[in-house]
Amino acid sequence: MAQFTVLVTDDDQDIRDGIEIYLKNEGYNVLKAADGLEALQLIEENEVHVIILDIMMPKMDGIAATFKIREQKNIPIIMLSAKAEDSDKIHGLSVGADDYVTKPFHPMELVARVKSQLRRYTKLGTYQGQQKVIEVDGLTLNQEAKELTVEGEIVKLTPIEFKITELLMVNAGRVFSINEIYERVWNEPAYNAENIVAVHIRKIREKIEADPKNPRYLKVVWGVGYKIDK
Repeated sequence: MAQFTVLVTDDDQDIRDGIEIYLKNEGYNVLKAADGLEALQLIEENEVHVIILDIMMPKMDGIAATFKIREQKNIPIIMLSAKAEDSDKIHGLSVGADDYVTKPFHPMELVARVKSQLRRYTKLGTYQGQQKVIEVDGLTLNQEAKELTVEGEIVKLTPIEFKITELLMVNAGRVFSINEIYERVWNEPAYNAENIVAVHIRKIREKIEADPKNPRYLKVVWGVGYKIDK
């Protein structure tokens, strides 16, 4: 198994150490940070494949750290928070996180989510063996490089945004329901998925559409779902 590195960021040392034990038992290399600033420094100094990031931390919280990370990198981010309300989850996802785990959680659930993120964004991904470059109208998606261009201009997408775009472009012309998108991308049963998917669709449109309110590429089929036309 390749040696993947997971960065665990939490101001509670017991939580950091506990997560580390479970991740190391699965063969992962683990880095630890007590706040967002320390996490950013470790990301600059090391190759990190998944980030576990608590929201409430001193010096720099998880939301601010996510903004900074997304300016340069598309590393998968799993947010941790004691808050369970949907609004908090949506806020975390809207700033660029890929997944969200509510405290308290079972460590093996978190390990499973780490594995899921790694499966999506490495060469072991869902679309292995299919074409590497997909072109639809003015969109060009390179599956191997995990890169999307719009009319020749590179667009920075988070891993989840990339996966949604990839799903729709690979199946151009097909309409996917919200639940289908959630289950295909998050690889788990859809539950209260409407707001979560809608947030990511909105962020994708803001990045790829000249006029997000009148989209050229990513279109809604009212009452059914979303599609990218052939």
